[in-house]
Amino acid sequence: ASYETWTCLECSQSARVAMPVEDRRCRVLCPRCRAEIRRRKPGSLSHTWALVISAGLLYLPANIYPFLNIKILANRESSTILAGIEQLFSSGMWGVAIIIFFASILVPLLKILGLVFLLISVQRHSRRRAKERARLYRIIRSIGRWSMIDVFVVSLMIALVSLGQVATIEPGPGATCFGLVVVLTLIAAESFDPRSIWDEMEKKR
Repeated sequence: ASYETWTCLECSQSARVAMPVEDRRCRVLCPRCRAEIRRRKPGSLSHTWALVISAGLLYLPANIYPFLNIKILANRESSTILAGIEQLFSSGMWGVAIIIFFASILVPLLKILGLVFLLISVQRHSRRRAKERARLYRIIRSIGRWSMIDVFVVSLMIALVSLGQVATIEPGPGATCFGLVVVLTLIAAESFDPRSIWDEMEKKR
């Protein structure tokens, strides 16, 4: 009998499975945690596509709508992410501005484009640069958490500003959209099954 190595998504334990396996009739359990394991995540591509498209649709309003609403006495101002970055540059805070630009503008966009590239390459049964695509997926997963820096800054500012009726800071609709983009891309990265990158390479053998 031929064997394949499957990995448990719960505890990352590897297990040798005799082939062929009829998924509907035979449940393969992890030898360590006894969770059910499968060769591939069910519905990985369709789920990831839905999440990525949703994140892409929210990315534009996240950068167009106000991220912060600042009220000082009778004056009320709204600021988008790009406007805040521009103000940081004009104030001479280049380092902070670059970090915010990278984490808030580039990272979410590159994550969306990277996941789209991976999805298309898998659907087109590409055999090219499998190692590079697998490395790209690992990068997307590892940098995703840094996209939350703007949400953290907003939370910190709201907590620090406690001047009552003199000044108030509230998150705007852009912050909500941005938070959703971050969450959706994080879930999309987890939903994508990187093992599908190697399917065509195994067929080639």
